[in-house]
Amino acid sequence: MNDRTALVTGANKGIGKHIANQLAAEGFTVYVASRDAGRGQRAVKEIGGDARLLVLDLTDPDSIIKAAALVDRLDVLVNNAGISPSSTPPTEAGVEDFRRTYETNVFAVVAVTNAFLPVLRRSPHPRIVNISSGTGSLTWSTNPNPQFSPGSGGAAAYRSSKAALNALTVFYAQTLADEGFKVNALAPGLRATDLNPRAAAAGGDPAEAARGAVRLALLPDEGPTGAFFSWDGTPVPW
Repeated sequence: MNDRTALVTGANKGIGKHIANQLAAEGFTVYVASRDAGRGQRAVKEIGGDARLLVLDLTDPDSIIKAAALVDRLDVLVNNAGISPSSTPPTEAGVEDFRRTYETNVFAVVAVTNAFLPVLRRSPHPRIVNISSGTGSLTWSTNPNPQFSPGSGGAAAYRSSKAALNALTVFYAQTLADEGFKVNALAPGLRATDLNPRAAAAGGDPAEAARGAVRLALLPDEGPTGAFFSWDGTPVPW
């Protein structure tokens, strides 16, 4: 198939850009969703292939509606965009920290997914990949995982938003199962991105994480749905 189409949010940098690049290398027409047109256009040029700019502000309902009207068919939606503005525990975080984080990491995912469902339904093999985080695993938060320090309760807004995203992944998978959708979540691991200072200092290759997302985007019809995987394909506990 050489007429497959994908949309990646937050695709002008970081893991999202690598996902877009790898999907383009697979022959996809890739919509590079970016709030900033200039940065998005630069990413499109660097990605090459059949990459196309889609200006999309995830926190603006009108922007989402306008973007959806420009896409007439979609096979893959990768909800990659996310923020982590605060590393504080819930006792120190303000409600606004949570509101801002959930606006992008949870509410925008619902808005974007629902807006593009009509065109995803035109695909014979629709796939939705939600970029989550291992820090959103409640199991790992209560049974320490060596990749992070769960006992402190830090980054509560971010981590709880990813737990909520995981729940949404399950609910979308259940709702859309009879239509042939595969909806899964990915824990990309700590990568060298500008998500937060800790990520920026990490040595993890974002392209490696992107390969995990692309694998879920290319799942066969007998593949899993409503699941949570690490970048290497290992199941992650909820």
